[in-house]
Amino acid sequence: MDSWIMSAIALQVAQQIGAEHVVPWESLDPTLQAQRQIAAPNVAAIAYPPTLEALRDLVAYAHHHRWAMLPMGQGTKLHWGPPLQGEAIAISTAKLNQVIDHAAGDLTVTAQAGVKLADLQQQLAQSRQFLAIAPHYSASATLGGIVATADTGSLRQRYGGVRDMLIGISFVRADGQVAKAGGRVVKNVAGYDLMKLMTGAYGTLGILTQMTFRLYPLPETSETVVLVGDSAAIATVLHQIRQSSLSPVALDVLSPSYVSALGLGQGTGLVARFQSIPVSVSQQMAQVTALAQAAGLSSDRFQNQDDVSLWQRLQEKWDGAAAASAIACKIGVLPAHGVASLDAIAQMWPASLGLIHAGSGLGWLSGEIDSITATGMTQVRSHCVAHGGFLSLLSAPPSWTGLDRWGYAGNALPQMQAIKAQFDPHHLLNPGRFVGGL
Repeated sequence: MDSWIMSAIALQVAQQIGAEHVVPWESLDPTLQAQRQIAAPNVAAIAYPPTLEALRDLVAYAHHHRWAMLPMGQGTKLHWGPPLQGEAIAISTAKLNQVIDHAAGDLTVTAQAGVKLADLQQQLAQSRQFLAIAPHYSASATLGGIVATADTGSLRQRYGGVRDMLIGISFVRADGQVAKAGGRVVKNVAGYDLMKLMTGAYGTLGILTQMTFRLYPLPETSETVVLVGDSAAIATVLHQIRQSSLSPVALDVLSPSYVSALGLGQGTGLVARFQSIPVSVSQQMAQVTALAQAAGLSSDRFQNQDDVSLWQRLQEKWDGAAAASAIACKIGVLPAHGVASLDAIAQMWPASLGLIHAGSGLGWLSGEIDSITATGMTQVRSHCVAHGGFLSLLSAPPSWTGLDRWGYAGNALPQMQAIKAQFDPHHLLNPGRFVGGL
């Protein structure tokens, strides 16, 4: 689209919410500029509505003019998904960043979508509580972006996914109307299906504005043990852990390249984290260490700040490798095939950093842009599908135009299209960036 038309749209947006709340792309930091170039090259500026009312009015105005909208928070995952074709306005909820209510006695918190998870965790820690999710880019990721992408992280092993912690939600529909579901009480299940729909919908059904989550007490002690060695031995120990009374809060399998990149040794890795009272953690760590010794695996124990630093490094290493200029995938296989699948993928894509959550079979792959071809990626996807799973290509080289990013092969697409038609009949919200071109 011609730049003068883009400027005219940006000007109209500025008139709606104030010029001080509209930021040209060239004024943003280089990382976000790079993500924009991939996600929506025809977007000239980001609008930052300062209030819910301003957001509602802006969305209604865009709906009236049939402008496509690119919802975002801080933009940490803006590059996830295929590029948005044509002109659009980017709408950020970053200024909707207030914690509305922390009911410490009920273990719930209500906050706006633009609140950064890291900031919320600091506030909750004052009451010895936390939100049990560990998403990518956790230092800057917002609650809205985390829910929109259903990005839970390794704590899924103990606490479940984002959907399991979400008990209330508010969002702005494509026509500018505000909708709500659920409430601020854990036992309230009204609107349960609507919350499920919005979680992981990548902003295609509405722009999230406020969420209520269930919380958990901060554990007294946290320790991690890392086992490294032959993949068959790792699979054996993993099976033994599953069959035992051990209760890790995180249990992840790492590819050999990931283990090597972190300086943890050579071979396949198994990372088990335990959080509880000190005596329980100590006993469980001892049991896992004994299992590792019997299987001929090396084991390293991480306590106190070393434990915290290890998990930061695990996340930062993947996040850095999965930057906007690289390849990033979300995968899934049957949990029983997790170790074998990482083994097989390592053969097809040796340079990839791979991780699978042992309890769910969900995982992540990332690598440099020239580390695998589109044909090779098709083979990796075929392996995942053959083992009861999937591969979603979140970020990919622009030249891979013939490879479907989502690779969805299920039978629910007609239902998804019908839901999209009800929520957003003009296809204005994040159009073409989700499954089946939704």
